[in-house]
Amino acid sequence: MKSITRRAFACGIALLPSFRPALAGAQTAASPTEARAIAKEAYIYGFPMVDSYRIQYAYFIDANGPEFKAPWNQLRNFSRVFTPEDKAVQTPNSDTPYSFLGMDLRTEPIVLTVPAIEKERYFSIQLIDAYTFNFDYIGSRSTGNNGGSFLIAGPHWNGSTPKGVTKVIRAETEFALAAYRTQLFNPGDIDNVKKVQAGYKVQTLSAFLGAPAPKAAPAIDFIKALTPETEKTSLEFFNIVNFLLQFCPTNPSEKELMARFAKIGVGAGKNFNASDLTPELNTAVEQGMADAWQALAQLQKRMDAGEVTSGDTFGTRAYLKNNYLYRMAAAVFGIYGNSKQEAMYPMYLVDADGKKFDGANRYTVRFAPGQLPPVNAFWSLTMYELPSSLLTANPINRYLLNSPMLSQFKRDADGGMTFYIQNEAPAADRQPNWLPAPKGGFFVVMRLYWPKAEALEGKWKQPPMQRAV
Repeated sequence: MKSITRRAFACGIALLPSFRPALAGAQTAASPTEARAIAKEAYIYGFPMVDSYRIQYAYFIDANGPEFKAPWNQLRNFSRVFTPEDKAVQTPNSDTPYSFLGMDLRTEPIVLTVPAIEKERYFSIQLIDAYTFNFDYIGSRSTGNNGGSFLIAGPHWNGSTPKGVTKVIRAETEFALAAYRTQLFNPGDIDNVKKVQAGYKVQTLSAFLGAPAPKAAPAIDFIKALTPETEKTSLEFFNIVNFLLQFCPTNPSEKELMARFAKIGVGAGKNFNASDLTPELNTAVEQGMADAWQALAQLQKRMDAGEVTSGDTFGTRAYLKNNYLYRMAAAVFGIYGNSKQEAMYPMYLVDADGKKFDGANRYTVRFAPGQLPPVNAFWSLTMYELPSSLLTANPINRYLLNSPMLSQFKRDADGGMTFYIQNEAPAADRQPNWLPAPKGGFFVVMRLYWPKAEALEGKWKQPPMQRAV
């Protein structure tokens, strides 16, 4: 949706008696110095999980909330694109109408059926686990536009491929998210998008097979707890991590990590009780959380310099190789962003002189002839205001420029194309190429959907954004 993102809301969880953990007697097993280091590591590890839960709580649990989509295992289609009024997810993608599905895989697998879709229309279903790994895809690039039925299984399902299922896809966590994107060519195309969305079907495996349903997994009593601000500083953060880890069987590569986290009471089935900590340990854990944000700030400098790209921070567990700081960066700057094979997100965080963007200035970005973003599907350039990382309201309700709009843009004399990024409207002859900016700070995200090899291999680079004199 991200899309790429900063953060949006937070919440906590109440445990049913069957899930209530025992007190973690090992909480004082670490010295203050060791506790600080472990807290930093555990916070970096857990932040994407907690932030993802924040969103999924709003989408699938809080039925009375403004962002609620549908209960678990029920698909909700949206036949519009995001606007500044959508505030749950940072840096939302406003190119493609979305469909959302929160999957509870504890009882049985879920089968996603997609219809045949015309070959020129891009679509994708991004499958995201509770760690925020993109564990697989269904869509134009990965499975084609001919349709099919795809079984999503949780970590404890051991069945064989049922008849009628095109592919079995396994998640390593018991809760997962499916984010559907269906390309909208132009405003007049919305009825065609609705027809595609109407063909998306979600069923439990038993319903797909016409068989009796298995006994349902225990109900969970989810309650809201943290705010976006306290998610950064509250020690209750670690209890949310502990709760979520109960639905995430420990990966073999993380057994030693979990043993280390246990020294401060972090782990599945543990209770992190801040009141049981000595003042010294309490301070150490708080310092560890602050250290995590300092580590992220250092990584952001590398991202601003182009040493690390957003494409380095999204993907499967195997791709990220347990780089938890990259995973945290992905959650902070663009949660639920695509893996780079599906979409790339070149970001404009600073201008050509390395200075942060300010709506008090005017900027341009020029694509030389033949140098528009190389894609198999489409590209876009989207404006986000700071500090919210949300779309910015403007008089012409234009939040992005993209390749489906090419016929509306005005070309330069040599056939190239210059876009104007500024708060005030430019001269009339430049307004077709105007991307409105807020009055204050902002950043711009380019999206390349189904990028071609020259983009993936770094042979094509986005041109710099220049401050106009």
